[in-house]
Amino acid sequence: MTRRNLLKSSVLAGAASRLQAAKMDVSFKLGIITDEISEKLEDALDFISGYNLHGCELREIWDNNLMNAPQGDLDRAKKLLADHSVKVSDIASPIFKWNMPAMPAHANEKRDTFKASFTEQDADALLEKSFRLAHFFGTPKVRIFSYWRVEDPEKAYTGVCGRLSQAAKLAAANDIVLVLENEHSCNIGTGRELGKILKEINSPHLRGVWDPGNAVMLGEIPFPDGYQAVKGLFPHMHIKDVWKKAGKLDWAPVGSGVIDFKGQFQALHADRYEGTMSLETHYLRDDKSKVESTRESLQGLLKVI
Repeated sequence: MTRRNLLKSSVLAGAASRLQAAKMDVSFKLGIITDEISEKLEDALDFISGYNLHGCELREIWDNNLMNAPQGDLDRAKKLLADHSVKVSDIASPIFKWNMPAMPAHANEKRDTFKASFTEQDADALLEKSFRLAHFFGTPKVRIFSYWRVEDPEKAYTGVCGRLSQAAKLAAANDIVLVLENEHSCNIGTGRELGKILKEINSPHLRGVWDPGNAVMLGEIPFPDGYQAVKGLFPHMHIKDVWKKAGKLDWAPVGSGVIDFKGQFQALHADRYEGTMSLETHYLRDDKSKVESTRESLQGLLKVI
C-alpha cells in the first residue's frame, strides 16, 4: 500500500468511526457486498473491517456463487467473519433470477447470473438451502428476485405474485424473511412495482430490498418518488449511483450521479430506518480496480451521510 493510499484509508476509516460514534446517524447498519470488492473473502473482509463497517452481504466467495460453495468454503467463511467481527446482513441468493416457466427465454438471450445457473425446478430446493445458509451465517434475511423482466411486466404480475406468496409461506415455516429486490432486469424493478406487490402479498416474511440505482435504470425518480412507494416496507437497501455518459445510463461513484442520496438519507433518518444496507459498487474505474472503485464509492457515500 502506498503512502497516499494509506493516508486515504486512514481518512475514510476515521469517517466511518465518526459515523459509528454518532448515534443519530447509525440507526441503520452499513456494509458492502463482498464480491464487489473481491471474490477472495479474506481481502473483502480486510477492507470492510478496516473501515469499521457493520457487516457484509454474501453473494460470491472464492469464485463460487454462495449457493454452490462447498461446505469447506462455508466453514472457512464463517471463521473469517468471526475473526473480523463482521456480521452478515443477508444471503444474496439468485432465487427467481431466471425465466418464468410460462415465459421462456428468447433466442440468444444472455443474462448476468453471477455464476448461478438455475431454473424454476430448482426453486424449492434452493429456498430450503438458502434458509440453511441464513441460519448458518446468523442472519434472518434471504434476498430474492421476480424472474427476468418480460416486455410487459403486467402480464407476469399475477404469476410472480402467486409464486412469491408461496415462497413467503415456506420462509415463515423456517423463521426467515425473504427480501425482494427491485432489480431493473426483473419484473419488479421500480419502487412503485416493489411497493405494490409487497402490499398485495402483505406478509411479514416477504419484505423489500430498496435499490434506488435499479429504479433509475427504469426511468423512475428514486427519491422522493420510488422511496415513497416502499417506505416502511424494506429492512435492507442497496446503495449505488447512476450517471449519464454519452447519452447512456451507467454506474457511478455514490454521490456523483443523478440520485438525491442526501435527500434519501435525510428521509431515512427522519423515518428512523433501523435496517441494514449494502454498498453495491457496480461502478468500475478506468483502471478496472474493484478495490479502488469501491473505495471511491464508499468515500462518496460517507460524505453524503
